[in-house]
Amino acid sequence: MTASHPHGMNILIRADASLEMGIGHVMRCLTLADGLRSAGGQIDFVCREHPGHFAEIIRSRGYAVHLLPMGRSEAGALAHSAWLGGNQADDAAAVADLARAKRPDWLIVDHYGLDITWERTLRPFAEKIMVVDDLADRNHDCDVLLDQNLGRSPQSYEHRVPEDTVILAGSAYALLRPEFARYRAEARARRRESSPATLLIALGGVDQGNLTGRTLAALARGGLPDDMEIVVVLGPTAPWREAVANQAAAMPMPTRVIEHSQDMARLMSEADAAIGAAGSTAWERCCLGLPTMMWILADNQRVVADALVAAGAAATIEMASNDRTIETELTAFLRDGARLAEMSRCAAALVDGRGVERVMNAMGVVDGIAA
Repeated sequence: MTASHPHGMNILIRADASLEMGIGHVMRCLTLADGLRSAGGQIDFVCREHPGHFAEIIRSRGYAVHLLPMGRSEAGALAHSAWLGGNQADDAAAVADLARAKRPDWLIVDHYGLDITWERTLRPFAEKIMVVDDLADRNHDCDVLLDQNLGRSPQSYEHRVPEDTVILAGSAYALLRPEFARYRAEARARRRESSPATLLIALGGVDQGNLTGRTLAALARGGLPDDMEIVVVLGPTAPWREAVANQAAAMPMPTRVIEHSQDMARLMSEADAAIGAAGSTAWERCCLGLPTMMWILADNQRVVADALVAAGAAATIEMASNDRTIETELTAFLRDGARLAEMSRCAAALVDGRGVERVMNAMGVVDGIAA
């Protein structure tokens, strides 16, 4: 990669994590930030001080974090206005103060509670604006719009953005850390048509509703082989960590719990099947051809989940399912080696792990990879 800006770019990223919204927005922005930093970028994050805000993790990765105090959530026109922890005008004013000092080449915003109102306020203070979105449910004023979800096309944002906005749509742009591309060939080669020996359970960084516990309970009753190993990954802010650890210790098959793994690519590459969420980790699993039963944790994940099922890349299970249904569906999924092998093949065809390079290319930061 060669940086087009040898003196580095100033980049400001506005994204939040919380117990309610999870950590996916911040994690994918960190992935992009790492790529931009490797090309000489200077990056600052702006986050609101929600419970579970994740600022310590961002700082541990070497980035400055500017925390905004919690304010009164507005019952705004946006479906996710309540996620902002304040109102758009105050948020924009606070970020504008920072942007005046930083004069960012790029302002990147990844937040369902912000839209064109916020972006227009920040326009005078940033050279360019990039929006990261999944919903296509509100208007934006931006130079680049990224929606990494399967089945998205530029038409999804017709009349939502200015005509000259560059729209990066589809799973080719999925923001994955470079280790996923590195593990891809090895992970795909070891998938085989047999009963899985290792099952990975990773249901988001927070798992507020303790679906991990429900899943383990179903697997304990499901009559699966005693020698199947289960690996559970939880985030550092997950409220059920202790309960899950106790449950894991009582499982009939070997079950270990890992808190906030920094090595998800390796864990996914070593697993034969996964139970996960339909958030941004879905693209990591696809890159490694990891067949997955997905819980749909929120309505805004349904579009992604349905597209993955239609592509043959995953199966889904509903939050409203009763315990017997969960047990039956998980057991059937894990006993069907042929189905898992086909799912692995379909998943790997969707994501190659080079999305960050494509996005940086579109931003003019690096050259040399086609969409």
